[in-house]
Amino acid sequence: MTSKDSHSLDPDDWQALRAQGHLMLDDIVDYMANLRQRPVWQPIPQHKRDIFTEPLPTAPTDLAAVHDSFMQDILPYAAGNTHPGFMGWVQGGGNPVGMLAEMLAAGLNANLGARDQMPLEVERQVLRWVRELFGFPDTATGLFVTGSSMANLMSVLVARTAALGPQVRQHGLAAGGKRLTAYTSAGAHGCIAQAVDLSGLGFDALRVIPMNAQHQIDLAALQRTIAADRQQGFTPFFIAGSAGTVNHGAIDDLNALADIAASEGLWFHIDGAYGALAMLSGEIAPRLQGIERADSIAFDFHKWMQVPYDAGFFLVRDGTLHHDAFASPAAYLRREARGLAAGSPWPCDFGPDLSRGFRALKTWFTIKVYGAEKLGRMIAGTCALAQYLQQKIEAEPKLELLSPASLNIVCFRYRSADSDRVNADLIADLHESGIAAPSATTVNGCLAIRVAVVNHRTEQRDIDALFDAVISLGDAAMQ
Repeated sequence: MTSKDSHSLDPDDWQALRAQGHLMLDDIVDYMANLRQRPVWQPIPQHKRDIFTEPLPTAPTDLAAVHDSFMQDILPYAAGNTHPGFMGWVQGGGNPVGMLAEMLAAGLNANLGARDQMPLEVERQVLRWVRELFGFPDTATGLFVTGSSMANLMSVLVARTAALGPQVRQHGLAAGGKRLTAYTSAGAHGCIAQAVDLSGLGFDALRVIPMNAQHQIDLAALQRTIAADRQQGFTPFFIAGSAGTVNHGAIDDLNALADIAASEGLWFHIDGAYGALAMLSGEIAPRLQGIERADSIAFDFHKWMQVPYDAGFFLVRDGTLHHDAFASPAAYLRREARGLAAGSPWPCDFGPDLSRGFRALKTWFTIKVYGAEKLGRMIAGTCALAQYLQQKIEAEPKLELLSPASLNIVCFRYRSADSDRVNADLIADLHESGIAAPSATTVNGCLAIRVAVVNHRTEQRDIDALFDAVISLGDAAMQ
C-alpha cells in the first residue's frame, strides 16, 4: 500500500512487490510446465461462480490474497487452449517466451496509437518480416489488430474506399448510387458476413458461393454469380478467399481467385486467420501459391504461430489506399517534424484504434527466439498429427471419416443408428473427462467430431488418448 498522503498506485515497499511478483511468475511457469497433469477443461462448480458476484470492492485487498484467488478460483477453470489435449477450435497454445514478453510490455505500458517511440519500430520490423513472408512490396502497410475478425472488417472498408473513392467516408454509401456486392464461399468464417454487415452494406450484399468437392470455393459458380449481378445492375467489388477454412482447413485456389479478381476489377482479400502462416513451412507453403497476389490478408499470430492472445494482423498491398481509408487527423493529434509528436504517419492513420497495446513485442520475441524455420516445422508437425489421426480413423470400423485432413483439421464420427445424438453426447463426455476437447460441427448434414490440431504441445500420445477415449465412450454409449 502507498502512504496516506500519496495518490500513487505504486507500492511503499518495492521489495515486497518484487517478492510477490516472483511468486506469481513461478506459479504461472509451474502451470505451463505441468499442463499434462491437469484436465484440459473441467466444469465450474456453482460455489466458484458465486465468488464473482461480490459487490464493487471499496477497500484494498492484499495482493497475495488476490493472487491466491486467481490460482484457486480462476486458473483451474480456464478454457484449456494451452493444454495439448485442446483440439476443438483453432486456438493457439501460447508460448512461454511470448508470456514473458507480455509481462515486459505491460510494464512499459506503451500506447502504440501514435508518437515517435521505439515500440513502433518493433511493429514496423514485424511488418517488414510479414512483407517478406508473403512477397508483398515495400510500399505495403500493415497493422496489429485484435484478430482476423477485425482485420476482415478493415479489408471490406478499404475495398469499399477503393470502389467508391475517398468521398464515401464523407457522404456515405447511399450518395454513390451503387449497390456493392461481395463474394465468399460457404466454407468461409462467419466474420466475413459480419464484416459486410458492419461496413454498412448489409448481409444481403454478400453472395455465399457453394464449395466444390475439395471444400474450396466453386470458381465457375463464382463467375456466374458475378456476371448475373452485373446484369442486374449491381457493382461487384470484393472477393474473400480462404486460406484454411473453419470446418475443413481447405485452401481456396488462390491463383484462380486472383485471376478472377484481376479480370473483373475486384478487390482480392484473403482470410488467412490461421492458414496464412503456413507460409513459414517450406512443406506447406506451395499450397498457398497466389497469396502473394492478394490486395489484403488477414491473419493471426495467436493461432498457428502460438503468440499469446491477442495478436491479429492486417496487411494491405496499397499503402496509400490503406491510409486514405482510415486517416482522420484531429487537432489533438497534431504532427510535428521533431519531438515526441514526430514520426508521422502513425498507426492510428491505418485503423480505427487510437489506443493500442504493444502486441508487436510478444510477436517479435517469438520470432526472434524461435526463428522462422522452427516455427515452420512446428506448423508442419501439427498437420502430420492430423494425418496420423486420419489413418487411425480409417483403420477403425467403429469410426467414419467425414472430412479428410486438408491441413490440420479432421472431422469424423462414431458410427451409430442415432449418430447425431450419440456423437453430441460423446463430445460433451470427452470435455467432462478432461482428456481431450474436440468441437462439434456439421459435415454433409451429419454432426461431426471436429479435431483441430493447433497447439505446439500436442503430440502423438495426445492423439492416441483422444482416439482411445472416443472408442471407449462410444462403446459405453452403445451398451
